[in-house]
Formats: sequence, C-alpha cells, structure tokens
Amino acid sequence: QAQLVESGGGLVQAGGSLRLSCAASERAFRTYTMAWFRQAPGKERDFVAAISSSGGTTNYADSVKGRFTISKDKSKNTVYLQMNSLKPEDTAVYLCAATSGSPWRVLVPQYDYWGQGTQVTVSS
Repeated sequence: QAQLVESGGGLVQAGGSLRLSCAASERAFRTYTMAWFRQAPGKERDFVAAISSSGGTTNYADSVKGRFTISKDKSKNTVYLQMNSLKPEDTAVYLCAATSGSPWRVLVPQYDYWGQGTQVTVSS
C-alpha cells in the first residue's frame, strides 16, 4: 500500500511559478513510478508528468513540456513538480499517483495509488 500526500498548491498570477510536493511512503518511493495528474472542474483527469523509480526517465504531457519539471529527492522520499510560466489553463487540482509500470503510462486506470490532491489556481 502506497501513501501519497501532496502539498504546495496555491494562488499565483499568470507567468508565475509554484513547486508541488508529493511525500510518499518509502517503499512506494523506491519501487514505483511516480506521476502527477491534474483535473480541472468539469473535465477529465489528465496526465502531466511521470518519473521512473530510479529517477532516470521522465515523461511529460505536450502541454507542459519546457515549463514543468518533475524530480525526486531520495533523502526525503518526495517527488516534486516545479511549474514555471504558469497559465490560467493550468488551473486544476493536481494529484500525485504511483504505478508499478513504466513512466510512459499516461492513463488514469494504469495507476494504482492516488493522493488527495492540491489546488492550483492561476489568475490572469
């Protein structure tokens, strides 16, 4: 069983930055691919980024490439999502997820564990 707890969301102006954190249980952190998804009101949950258990492979949605960076800190069992050049369309609840598969998995049913989410609001 993996426990995932997100933090770091908030309100930011367009063009600004935020860093989200996902604290994971040690076993999950060392074993699973970790990912970020987001869900805007009335919309489906969409893949944002993923990182392999080793940290050596990352995968990004086209909509965030060049603006968002996923990383992990092994000493803290924490995965980060650095979000730069934020746009109003980035507004959503951001959720951390874990899967035993590869970071090329981008579909919700492919992920086994989920956090509760953290709200990110980007004002224009």
